[in-house]
Amino acid sequence: MRSRRTRFGIDRAEEIAIDGLSFLAGSADQMGRFLSLTGIGPSALSDALGDPALLAAVLEHIIGDEPLLLELSANRNISPEDIILAWDLLTLAVAEQSRS
Repeated sequence: MRSRRTRFGIDRAEEIAIDGLSFLAGSADQMGRFLSLTGIGPSALSDALGDPALLAAVLEHIIGDEPLLLELSANRNISPEDIILAWDLLTLAVAEQSRS
């Protein structure tokens, strides 16, 4: 049996985060709230799409709002557990980047 952390890798975690960002972008209110809380501007957003820190922030924002997490889960057919696992993998990637 595979451990929770090895169920999928960083590529899938990035896909889930990009799905989450796309989901947020579908609602002007949700996207505005995310941009406001993170301080990132819309123009800088596209430049940072490959940045694990941004992708982790997207998932952290979604995980911090349970109704939003459940809505994303149902809308994109991704389990909440996999969304949390993706966040975990991305935050580990950020930590590893900062150590190197």
